[in-house]
Amino acid sequence: MSKKQVLIDATQYSNWSEQIFRQMNKAGLSAVCVTICYHENFRETVANISTWNRRFTDFPEFLTLCRSSQDILLAVKEGRTGIIYALQNCSAIEDDINLVEILHRLGVRVMQLTYNNQSLLASGCYEESDSGITRFGKQVISEMNRMGMIIDMSHSAEKSTLQAMDYSRRPLAITHANPADWHPSIRSKSRAVLRKLGETKGMLGLSLYPYHLKGGSNCTLQEFCKMVANVVDTVGIDHIGIGSDLCQNQPDEVVNWMRNGRWSRSRDFGEGTASNPGFPPQPIWFQNNEDFPRLRDGLIEIGFSEKDTQMILGENWLRFFSEGFEPEGVTSEKKSSQHI
Repeated sequence: MSKKQVLIDATQYSNWSEQIFRQMNKAGLSAVCVTICYHENFRETVANISTWNRRFTDFPEFLTLCRSSQDILLAVKEGRTGIIYALQNCSAIEDDINLVEILHRLGVRVMQLTYNNQSLLASGCYEESDSGITRFGKQVISEMNRMGMIIDMSHSAEKSTLQAMDYSRRPLAITHANPADWHPSIRSKSRAVLRKLGETKGMLGLSLYPYHLKGGSNCTLQEFCKMVANVVDTVGIDHIGIGSDLCQNQPDEVVNWMRNGRWSRSRDFGEGTASNPGFPPQPIWFQNNEDFPRLRDGLIEIGFSEKDTQMILGENWLRFFSEGFEPEGVTSEKKSSQHI
């Protein structure tokens, strides 16, 4: 795949190494949103940022930090992979709204309002009762809008997700999820949510994590691409991208930590954990970052045009980030209109 083409993955949490950075570079990945928080508090999240900052020094030929769409375009031009800091939980802001701005200044550009459980901001998808967006949540949504930080509802419950779309002045994202009527995972999204996401000009990143795939690890590339075509009919071609949720080379104890956090002494029996407490094997056609070009081939094979394929694989995220990463009131026309 040409490095001049835009290829963006909206979610990864891999066991980062030079091997993975080389694979990303070889595949021509323009940008990847990397998870720097699941359950960490503010200080621990800053420590994770420090670790990533050292990686830019250690691997400058492969990586660069991206705070704007201009940074992504520069990464494409230079043949490097842009790294976008993303939080999969709001624990990093603790109970202090001022930390939203501080984290933004440190480079964070995406934050989920919940990670499965009830948070100070909203209800997670595993809760029996969905109380919606809290008073604090409304304030944080407004502050994220002001700063230019993307609101992510991937692990949030339905009512909370729909309310977030109502309260946000700017389009939000579901960075890594699939439709519930294709595969009824606990945190898969209903057609009502997907329809409203498209109507509000948000973005959906389709997940390649096996617990979110019909048939799990045995899901075929053709089945996945047919699902993409089906979702386009609901959300619209302009609002679809990829959020692989790739957790490459992670040991099984990491997934237990992701599920349990600090809140439980017993194992959280979430998706797939009753039969498989660890990470599931990836589909044969998507083992690591080098397999991203196979997605392009699969989409073309089932009938997507070259233009539409490029929109799904990167151009849509680039446009969305161009608008969403800017502070409120700042024009981004020159950013979104550039061609590579």
